[in-house]
Amino acid sequence: MKKKCDYCGNYYDDTEKNCPYCCAPNDHIARSSNSQPKTIEELKQWYKDHNLPPEEITRYFIGKNKKEARCIGIYQDEQTGNFVVYKNKDNGQRAIRYEGKDEAYAVNEVYQRLRAEISNQKKRNQNQRGMPRSEKKRFPIFLVFSISIVLILLFSFLLASPSTSRGYYHYNGNEYYYVNNDWYYYDDVYDDWYYTDSIDSELKDNADSYYQSDQYDPSSGVSDFEDSQYWSSDSSDFSDDWDNDSSWDFSDSWDSSSSDWSSDW
Repeated sequence: MKKKCDYCGNYYDDTEKNCPYCCAPNDHIARSSNSQPKTIEELKQWYKDHNLPPEEITRYFIGKNKKEARCIGIYQDEQTGNFVVYKNKDNGQRAIRYEGKDEAYAVNEVYQRLRAEISNQKKRNQNQRGMPRSEKKRFPIFLVFSISIVLILLFSFLLASPSTSRGYYHYNGNEYYYVNNDWYYYDDVYDDWYYTDSIDSELKDNADSYYQSDQYDPSSGVSDFEDSQYWSSDSSDFSDDWDNDSSWDFSDSWDSSSSDWSSDW
């Protein structure tokens, strides 16, 4: 994807560390979290530190060039020295996400994809959790009735006071980001994010309908909110919560068959 240089205005490949026209740094390559892995070895350690299941279960192979279907991985080609990020789809076809000399960029591609997958797996576990049938039978009728009333009241309260998830939103042809009770909008002219206190009630009241993701998508056509001045001011707080969300609970189950293996990424 091409990006516009913030200094000279020329467009160049967003994987370049510096603008080839004026040598200005590509601030979109910069990583805002000190804990974010930038090398394959650091990504391996991050994987281990977050208690993720074995790679044969998650199907994420770090530092390995796997050939079988349903694999996502990253490795360094011994002949070219290039870092390769790939996805082997369910039909065995390989899609190359990135191939080049920028290890930090390549690692970030897998890192973001893995974190999104962890989030999806956690949501799947939460949806599948429920009380065993044998336990339900032990509840007296009056207790079940009381709990039902409480749940109805709680549900009504939640409907009256909807929570807004942190992340990217697309509304009325514009891009927004929400975090810590504040809204920001993306200005494509200046290729940057700006705070706004003027948000349509439709977006506020029905935010879930316009929610995109809490992860940055390089193909979205907008700059990464984490590279903005607003993220930098609180990056330590954000990155801690963001990183902790990726820790895996051994009581959860990982079902790689529930992942999307038909798309290129």
